[in-house]
Amino acid sequence: MTLLVVGASGLLGAEVCRQAVAAGQRVVGTYHSNPVVVPGVEARRLDVTDRSAVRGLLTGVRPDAVVATPYRYDDWGVTADGAAHIAYAAAEVGARLVHLSSDALHAGRPTPYLDDDVPTPIHAYGAAKAAAETAVRAIDPTAVLVRTSLILGEGSKQIQLCRDALAGRAVLFSDELRCPLDVTDLAAAVLELVPGDHAGLLNVAGPEAVSRAELGLLVAHRFGIDPTGLKTTTTLAAGLRRPTDVRLDSSRAVALLRTRLRGVGELLG
Repeated sequence: MTLLVVGASGLLGAEVCRQAVAAGQRVVGTYHSNPVVVPGVEARRLDVTDRSAVRGLLTGVRPDAVVATPYRYDDWGVTADGAAHIAYAAAEVGARLVHLSSDALHAGRPTPYLDDDVPTPIHAYGAAKAAAETAVRAIDPTAVLVRTSLILGEGSKQIQLCRDALAGRAVLFSDELRCPLDVTDLAAAVLELVPGDHAGLLNVAGPEAVSRAELGLLVAHRFGIDPTGLKTTTTLAAGLRRPTDVRLDSSRAVALLRTRLRGVGELLG
C-alpha cells in the first residue's frame, strides 16, 4: 500500500508516518516549510493552496490512501481551500481519504457533541474547519472526517502552552473544556480507518473532559513543575469570543475501532 500523508512534518502527520512505516507501508509525506524528519518517508514539498500542484503530486504518486492533516490557524487558504484541493485530487485518482477536522468548529454547550452535530463556529479558524468539512463531504462522500480535540505528545503545542503558563508566559482558560488525547492513539485510530469502509463524520477524542487550566495542573504534576505560578483566567474576563465547553462524544469510535483512546488522567496522571 502507498500512503500519502499531507502535513507530514506536523505532530500528528509525523506520528502517522512513523506508524505506517513501521507497518511496512510505502509512505510519501508532504511538507511546506519544515522538512519531514521521519526515516523511511519519501518527502515531497507541497503548497496545498496550489490546486494544480496538489493534483500533480497525487497523479504522480498514485496513492492508495491519503491522510490529510495540514492546517494553519490563521490561514483560510491552507485550512479550507487546501482541504478541498486534496479531496478533489484524491477522488480523481481513486484514493481513500481520511481528513482531520477539529472540535474548534463547535461553539460550546453543556452537553457533549455527537459525531453528526452540525458545526457552529464562532471564530475564523472554526469557520475554516467547517468549510473544509463541507468541501470534503461534497467532493467525496466516501471520505472519513475525523473530528478530534487537543493533541498531546512529545513536542505538542498544547504541552508547551501549559509549560508557558506555569512559567507565567501565557494564560490558560478555566472555562474552556476539551477532551485531549495522545498523538499515538490518534495516529493509530487514523491508520485503522484507512483500510475500512466507514464514511462521514467520526469523533475521535479522549474520554475525559478537562479545562485548559486543569490540563496545566496535570502537566505540572507529570513533569514535576511547581504549579503555584500557573496563570489562569476565563474567556469572559479576557474579553474573548472562543469555543468554551466543547466535549466530543467518541462512543461511536470506541465501538468501531480496536485502538484504545486513553484519557488525560492515564496519560499525565
